[in-house]
Amino acid sequence: MTDTVVSTEGSQQREFLGHPIGLSICFLTEMWERFSFYGMRALLVLYLTKHFLFNAGEANLIYGAYLGMTYLLPILGGYFADQYLGSRKAVVYGGLLLVLGHISLAFEGPTAQLINGEVVRNENYLSIFYLSLALIITGVGFLKANISTVVGALYGPNDPRRDGGFTIFYMGINVGSFVATIVVAGVGEIYGWGYGFGLAGIGMLIGLATFLWGQHLLEGRADPSNPEVLKEKSPIGLNKEYTIYLVGIGLTGLMWFMLQFQEIVGYMLDGTGIAMVAILMVYGFTKCTREERERIFVVIVLLAFMVVFWMLFEQQGASLTLIADQQIDRNVLGFEVTAGQVQFMNPGFIVLLAPLFAMAWTRMGNAGIEPSTPAKFAISLILIGAGYLLFAWGMTLDEGTDKSFIWMVEIYFFLTAAELCLSPVGLSMVTKLSPARIVGMTMGAFFLFIAIGNYKAGWLSSLMGVGGHSSGGALDMAKTNDLFITAGGLSVVMGLLLLALTPKLRKWMHGVH
Repeated sequence: MTDTVVSTEGSQQREFLGHPIGLSICFLTEMWERFSFYGMRALLVLYLTKHFLFNAGEANLIYGAYLGMTYLLPILGGYFADQYLGSRKAVVYGGLLLVLGHISLAFEGPTAQLINGEVVRNENYLSIFYLSLALIITGVGFLKANISTVVGALYGPNDPRRDGGFTIFYMGINVGSFVATIVVAGVGEIYGWGYGFGLAGIGMLIGLATFLWGQHLLEGRADPSNPEVLKEKSPIGLNKEYTIYLVGIGLTGLMWFMLQFQEIVGYMLDGTGIAMVAILMVYGFTKCTREERERIFVVIVLLAFMVVFWMLFEQQGASLTLIADQQIDRNVLGFEVTAGQVQFMNPGFIVLLAPLFAMAWTRMGNAGIEPSTPAKFAISLILIGAGYLLFAWGMTLDEGTDKSFIWMVEIYFFLTAAELCLSPVGLSMVTKLSPARIVGMTMGAFFLFIAIGNYKAGWLSSLMGVGGHSSGGALDMAKTNDLFITAGGLSVVMGLLLLALTPKLRKWMHGVH
């Protein structure tokens, strides 16, 4: 291995615990943002089925549309940051929208009523609910891709600490998620939905305050590349910076509208995914060298395979939460765990396993046997598919409800092991393989394909429900098991296919690892 490969040239020089000091601010900001996001997610489907009395199919489609659009808007957020705002300003604006969205969720209004077989909901509060989700969607769009881009900007192109830095950053995300799924989910289910959502809003406020305080530690690496452009007038007469903020408000209105037409969201996401692949391909053929173009091809291939992973992974907040609520004995060591709190196992396992995975990758790298990024993606698909196949089998062992909690432990362990092979590595992969001039847009594409997978997670869950207004969130477990077997088997097969393609993809990476 040459000195060039392990060089830290271009990395932030000021360090904290062996990593660029700016990583600490990104860690804390994202930790609190994820506290709010995952705390709310732990309650969302339960809130929809028990407060608004949507059936499982309706609730899961709303869940999928919400998550899908949450990961769609980082394309625009990444573009605005790349071309105009810079990552720092985009993160601050996104944080403001998130605070408004999470706190407004605390105003839950009266519970829906079933009258003469029809559900009667307070339409004003339902509209506020959709607006709250729309603010969160737009806020994540400006914040999510860009704070990951800031992490990448702290490291030089050949800094061997990059993967470890992203793993640390990812572990910070899950510290926030772990606390949220215990505290926010518990408070929301036991004391009232509004109290849980309110706690999530307070967490987001702390995250925004942390980022505002620590901006100086980024040492300008997240500032606009050309600040003078922001002062130029836009076609509507405002300067370009304020025009972008106004566009954000308009996007919030659009998201409010789209949330109420979930199937259209699915078509839009699929169409946008195809368009994004076309844009990256055209860019690769017209403005890139052969090496850059082939690295873009690797990104596109891995993004396509990634959709199946996220479709299964995001069952956590949908079908797996409803299964925990309806089918599982949640008495654990004498403590009654709420259905939403079951989700604490994913971040809990990550906090335990992430350091082990980071250590393993480092030692395997030093020994020259670390799996390549495509191989890690393939391992992830095989693991998550096997986890669902085993879970579906476990659900058939006991008749009726009150099935052993061990099956929840099993599926969350497999979900987490698979996630650690893909998600932090995926973030790092985008920043390493993308040409620097389009890294924000490519990071947006990464989140777009997560969006497609997230929407399909809600769509898959929607097929599991019992129909009818009076069914609440009831699941048809026979149908659910069949779908888990089909999707899990598909994931294993695609993982094996990706393993077969790995040698070619490694060649196209041209030494990037």
